[in-house]
Amino acid sequence: MSAGTRAPTDPAGRRVLSAALFASAPAEVLDFLLPLWAGSTLGAGASAVGALIAFEAVLSLIVRPLAGELADRFDQRRVAAAGAGLYALSFAGYALADSPALAFAAAGLGGAGGALFWVALRAWTGQRAQDGDGTSAYGKLLSAEGQGAFAGYLVAFSLLERGGYPLLFWLGSAACAVAMASLLRGPRQEPARAATGRGERRGTAERRLLPLMVVSAVTAAAEAGLWMLLLLRLQADLGLSPNEIALVFAPGFVVFVLLPAHAHHLTDRLGRTPAMVASFAASALFAAGLAVLSTPPAIAVLWTVAAACFAAQIPVEQATVAAASGGRIGRAMGLYESARLAGVVVGPLGMGLLYEEAGWAAACGAAAATSVVGALVVPYAVRTLGLAEERKKAGPRTGGAGADIDMGGDGETDTDTDTGTGEREAGRQPSAETGPGPKARARKERREWYVHTAAFAVGQLVLWALDSSWLVWQITDGGVPGEQRGPLVWAGRIWLTIWVIDTIWSWSYTVWPREKKPKPSS
Repeated sequence: MSAGTRAPTDPAGRRVLSAALFASAPAEVLDFLLPLWAGSTLGAGASAVGALIAFEAVLSLIVRPLAGELADRFDQRRVAAAGAGLYALSFAGYALADSPALAFAAAGLGGAGGALFWVALRAWTGQRAQDGDGTSAYGKLLSAEGQGAFAGYLVAFSLLERGGYPLLFWLGSAACAVAMASLLRGPRQEPARAATGRGERRGTAERRLLPLMVVSAVTAAAEAGLWMLLLLRLQADLGLSPNEIALVFAPGFVVFVLLPAHAHHLTDRLGRTPAMVASFAASALFAAGLAVLSTPPAIAVLWTVAAACFAAQIPVEQATVAAASGGRIGRAMGLYESARLAGVVVGPLGMGLLYEEAGWAAACGAAAATSVVGALVVPYAVRTLGLAEERKKAGPRTGGAGADIDMGGDGETDTDTDTGTGEREAGRQPSAETGPGPKARARKERREWYVHTAAFAVGQLVLWALDSSWLVWQITDGGVPGEQRGPLVWAGRIWLTIWVIDTIWSWSYTVWPREKKPKPSS
């Protein structure tokens, strides 16, 4: 079935998003828990912990280009499933590890598994949006990763003190096994070769992508380094506890989870270059603002704005790499992931040295200057790719090579645009934005609300069992006792706020039935 004739509900897309959610939950938590576990369980010192983290990162960096090649040659979902399987073995290894040797083996499996899983999954997403800008599809994937991270931290904070590290690692292994099973469902599919890849010499697309790769690596290094220093500053200089630090970042985290699936409505109209320039400019303002503002509320506001820009920028970057891949999406995505990971590995070290030598203001200034350079260079990097700079002014097209797909099975199509590698066919007729009628849209919103409410009720029941439900404390005692306040309480409060907003929005379609008005295509 061609991209233009896919059914509105896409089971394969839902399974991919489900796999991303299940795998990202333990993977994100591991980044936080690994140093703590190695120090407390294995008795490892700072150098040994650093070597363990570096080993996983370097191995993942090495495997990423190979993962891209495999994603171009074989079914991307099967490659991602293999990565999820290695993830599962890695978490099982951590659960059983009682020596540094076993810990390094588990870290190696995790590094290789992460490379295979994420590169293949993003290549699959790019293939589903081939010949187009696919920012909606990448936005939904990023949103699923964020939701998984939220669920992972919620479970980790709930069970760590009660079950210890082994229980969390076994749960992480089980979650990755579920992700693997989800990806193995459905028929095998060979990766499609995009028409833009025919006749290109090997390495041509990679050379075109090099300026964008450099920009991504350098800015990722500055962002990762500044993030690390900000955590240290909040703890050491401002004297905040871990729970208070979590509250500072909570609004931005919620924005980063919810926004990516919807940001394409704006970024598709701006175009890829203005969207990335705006994001880099916001990053520069964020870094510069940190140099002069030191109160937690101000930092929370700055971080929320920066998180919104990151949520918009990352899908645009990924979709641009896929569109310029010359038909080898896996290889291009592997190189892109390697560039960003290299920046994340090197950035904290460089920024840490600068901070020790010149202080906080100099580190913030360096991060801001790096983002400004990124904003100035990214237009050249995009021009080098040879992609047409298009801005969508209307709804999705109804057929053709750059047509509509529904990755998430939510009834909202993920619209692709022409990449500019060939001329548009002349005389294209305008089309109207299509979608479900008012009654069908209301039924869809109610069904989704039922699912969200069931998950919310189960979550509140778990929080109540752990004496950490903000809602129950407010109803029974009129407030949360000081000794009961913690990450789970504020997570439950944020969840309640999201549920209330979701309730109002979902049932508004029943009280006030409506649908989008058709608009002519340009």
